Amino acid sequence: MTQLNTPYPSTAYLTGFLRSRGIDARQADLALALVLELFAPAGLAQLHEAVQALPEAERTPQTAWFAASFDTIAAVAPRTIAFLQGRDPTLAHRINTRTFLPEGARFASLDHYVGEEGEDPLAWAFGALGLQDRARHLATLFLNDLADVLRDAVDERFEFVRYAEKLAAAQPHFDPLAQALAEPPHLIDRTLQRLALQALDEHDPGVVLLSVPFPGSVYAALRIAQAIKAARPEVVTVLGGGYVNTELRDLAEPRLFDFVDHVTLDSGERPLLALLEHLAGRRSRARLVRTFSREGGEVRYTNFVEPDIPFEEVGTPTWDGLPLDRYLSLLDMLNPMNRLWSDGRWNKLTVAHGCYWKKCSFCDVSLDYISRYEAASATVLVDRIEAIVKETGQTGFHFVDEAAPPKVLKALAEELIRRGVAISWWGNIRFEKTFTPELCQLLADSGCIAVSGGLEVASDRLLKLMKKGVSVEQVARVTKAFADAGVLVHAYLMYGFPTQTAQDTVDALEYVRQLFENGCIHSGFFHRFACTVHSPVGLNPADYGVTLQPLPEGRFARNDVAFVDPTGTDHDRLGQGLKKGLYNFMHGIGLDGDIRAWFPVRVPKTTVPRRFIERALERA
Repeated sequence: MTQLNTPYPSTAYLTGFLRSRGIDARQADLALALVLELFAPAGLAQLHEAVQALPEAERTPQTAWFAASFDTIAAVAPRTIAFLQGRDPTLAHRINTRTFLPEGARFASLDHYVGEEGEDPLAWAFGALGLQDRARHLATLFLNDLADVLRDAVDERFEFVRYAEKLAAAQPHFDPLAQALAEPPHLIDRTLQRLALQALDEHDPGVVLLSVPFPGSVYAALRIAQAIKAARPEVVTVLGGGYVNTELRDLAEPRLFDFVDHVTLDSGERPLLALLEHLAGRRSRARLVRTFSREGGEVRYTNFVEPDIPFEEVGTPTWDGLPLDRYLSLLDMLNPMNRLWSDGRWNKLTVAHGCYWKKCSFCDVSLDYISRYEAASATVLVDRIEAIVKETGQTGFHFVDEAAPPKVLKALAEELIRRGVAISWWGNIRFEKTFTPELCQLLADSGCIAVSGGLEVASDRLLKLMKKGVSVEQVARVTKAFADAGVLVHAYLMYGFPTQTAQDTVDALEYVRQLFENGCIHSGFFHRFACTVHSPVGLNPADYGVTLQPLPEGRFARNDVAFVDPTGTDHDRLGQGLKKGLYNFMHGIGLDGDIRAWFPVRVPKTTVPRRFIERALERA
């Protein structure tokens, strides 16, 4: 369970690579299939039965809404799904009447808006929404209402994106997952198991690879594996992906291998080639690469060192086999950058493997997906882009790099323009001085529509401690250059970093206010700093003035680690003010006020000069 608007790219990458090596690889997206089945007429009928079977004491306002409106919900749901898939666009007119869709609790957010009598409650949403956008937002609220009913009546852990996340995230023990997987399957489980068995029948695989990019993918992946083991125990199952690469590096839990046969770490190309050769009898078990297996009841890690496949040779991703016309273009968050994640289907492509900077102290710089930097030539990248456009018929690209290198982006832009390849693209960058106004304009001319980057704590002292390699003044100039070129700019922001004080936090929000005021950034998001065991802070806490708390003993996941910061700042209360202020700045509200007003607690006055960003831009 990742996102419903576009396929997660790992299967497309590996399918393309394996086929380039002559291996018959096929892919399926059971997460999308699960949601479509649950909201199909038969799935809704089963959900209705589950709601009707609830004891009176366990019924909620959402299940009551569903039961009372079921006939209408069952009638409009298929049409609403078709609308979100782009197959019935004229339905927008009906949806926008606010009388077509039964409205549950999720629609209450629209009624919280206080404005002039008769004023459109969605008019505040970064300008008036168009007909299609407005309808997609209302249709998305309807789906979220249905998800709430699934949560209340079937599985309290259900989420579209973070399904049963707590069972796996930084979970030292396998017990919670083992207990959940031992429970009798409920409606969601049974649907997923049936879909898994249908995929088995359709493709008749000898090996099944399960990609788990996030903790919210693990429970469902193991339910799939459980179904495969029960029906076809001879099929070899392999677990890999981002979650495995960050949280299962010290795996010692043999019970996981009741469900899967092998677990591979980091980029999957080389481990999979080695594993497939082993299964074909052409390679001994001792020559597996970055692979966990169970032998004699114990977990064994085998890593016969071989070079990884060069990034230029991993092949072109392919979406062949995925139902590209069935993904749902949702409009959940009205933030203009966040909506890019859920609205529209993007071809996801990597410009370079790893991060060219790999110094930030909060990042997993010790792991392969960051530390091993390799770029491909602009010729190879545009060849891949042209092949993907030919296959999918779609020209939107999301470059999913940790930080796309400016030198590679420049060459890519020049090659796109030289060949006359017209695409729209966006991705993550570092706000470094290499991005001059001239380069920003070149990138915009090549199709760049949006960039996101880390301003993080918006404090020069802390940015230096982070080894971020940028200053607030530099960020202002780079973001303004992108904005002036017509590119949407989103800032990732952080609070709660080691030694961050209340003064640092207030000053950070003032910097952010001025960046909005001067048209440098269009959106942003504050998230709480979390220390991981693989980051420089986790590896060398004394360098950052903090003490790590002991990790709990366990044989399963290991990632986040708690720490003690001697400053004693109440980041939870300050975080409320940061998020409230940022939300209003994105709507153009409060840009000329005192930022202390956003905080629910007494905070010091900012020390940032009132025209700091304006003067920094004048010096550019």
